[in-house]
Amino acid sequence: MDIKIATTSAQIESCFAVLKELRPHLVATEFVSTITRLHQSHGFCLVYLCAPDVKAVAGIRMAEWLYRGKYLEIEDLVTATNARSKGYGSTLFDWLCHYAKQHDCKQVRLVSGVQREDAHRFYLGKGMKYEAKYFSLNI
Repeated sequence: MDIKIATTSAQIESCFAVLKELRPHLVATEFVSTITRLHQSHGFCLVYLCAPDVKAVAGIRMAEWLYRGKYLEIEDLVTATNARSKGYGSTLFDWLCHYAKQHDCKQVRLVSGVQREDAHRFYLGKGMKYEAKYFSLNI
């Protein structure tokens, strides 16, 4: 297994099929430019696990809040459907936590849709806890 941060267009493209499983609205022809724009404007990047092809992908960014200081936010975390329950997601999650510590983050955070109960069991099993409620308003 190999875990890398996607820095080239080819690496970003290699993440598309797996990330699309979580984000079906994504469009292949716009994917690289979207990830590049998010990286430039907000520090967003993709981290992927290969064994030997892409098995799991995470979209992450680092930020800082007055509330708790610097943190790593996992915006997306998905394992390919045909690769689930083989430890890829867990390995990638553990790598992300280690990466956060290396970058002086005080916390790892993520927001997960209320319907994603299997994901919630995974996150709770990894030691995460419910800390807040996330509210939104479409405008």
